[in-house]
Amino acid sequence: MDMDGVIYSRPLFEILPISPEMKHLTFLFLFLLALTLRSFSAVTIPDPLPKAPEPIEDILRLQIFLDSKLFGPGKLDGRPGEFGTKALKRYQKSQGLPETELKDHTLDLSSVSELYTTYTIREEDLKFVGEVPTQPSAQSKKKYLPYDSLLEFLTERFHCAPDFLEYINLPVKMSALKPGDSVKVPNVTPFLIEELTEVAKLPEVPEFQARVIKINTIEKMLDLWEGEKLLASLPITPGSGYLATPPGTWRIIGITQMPTFRWDKSVLEYGVRSDTFYTLPIGPNNPVGIMWIGLSKPGIGIHGTNSPQTIGRSSSHGCMRTANWDVIRLVKQVSAGMTVIIEGPKAIPRPVPVAKAKKTEPTVAVEEAPPPKKGILNWLFRKTQKPPKE
Repeated sequence: MDMDGVIYSRPLFEILPISPEMKHLTFLFLFLLALTLRSFSAVTIPDPLPKAPEPIEDILRLQIFLDSKLFGPGKLDGRPGEFGTKALKRYQKSQGLPETELKDHTLDLSSVSELYTTYTIREEDLKFVGEVPTQPSAQSKKKYLPYDSLLEFLTERFHCAPDFLEYINLPVKMSALKPGDSVKVPNVTPFLIEELTEVAKLPEVPEFQARVIKINTIEKMLDLWEGEKLLASLPITPGSGYLATPPGTWRIIGITQMPTFRWDKSVLEYGVRSDTFYTLPIGPNNPVGIMWIGLSKPGIGIHGTNSPQTIGRSSSHGCMRTANWDVIRLVKQVSAGMTVIIEGPKAIPRPVPVAKAKKTEPTVAVEEAPPPKKGILNWLFRKTQKPPKE
């Protein structure tokens, strides 16, 4: 500004003592900054993808057919998948047919006349829906572990995936369902939670006791045999690693309908029973679901689940879990006294912390090495890291 109050603009480089090298670096910085901002301004945000692709009618028809024959394809969703293929090949084997891929089968599916039907929400359905605490300590204080929503109630009732059910009912908001609303559902025999009561031990069925359950923990499949005849096949989630499902020949010692569950963190993590546990009540969101098939191997059983969407896609704590809609039909084909043959890898030995181990068992304290550093910091400082000791 001069004495007359006129403002003159002067370049910053004429005001501040900056070297020519710094001028060049500054110009380069501003140039790169401008390019960066321009690239950001050109970025467009894509429209969100739909939660689920449109179901393929031929695949859905096959899934419904296999499900009706107790050759479980997993959750119904109208998409080709691993368990649909396994169910198809096992059903073909049971019928003496050549095994094929999904696209090549020649099964007569005319018995599935309609893919969908309609279900109307009833007032009494709300009895099975409610709040489900996340912590075992809070769960143990409840009398019943219900479904956490009508969507969960419907997906289990009609053997399907939540995103699939939402897709076929667009634009209906499944979170806003109420009694009187009608929804489109797969045309399957529904799983009726309201018909289940607590039964400590289901009666033995002598004519079933010659049957054999064979479980392959690598394939994650349970097969029910009567002699050379394959009667049923279901996807399961077995244990793995430290808590692998124990291979061997066992016997069913009892079947409990609507079981409680003894939640013991020490058992779940180390296989060692402790005095700190919670007894979780019955209900579809009990960790072992609505059925427990106890084996002669202590603590091991075949049971339902509170997470049917993860069947075959995760691991258990040593038991074998399957969807509630599958296990409720399986128990109508099996009995206490039957043989169960489990094939698969043995558990990896795991050191048990001293505080968790039984007094009569030797223990080994093992300090695990820290994981290696990852990312750009590891690259920048790679010269300063010391090589591991031999």
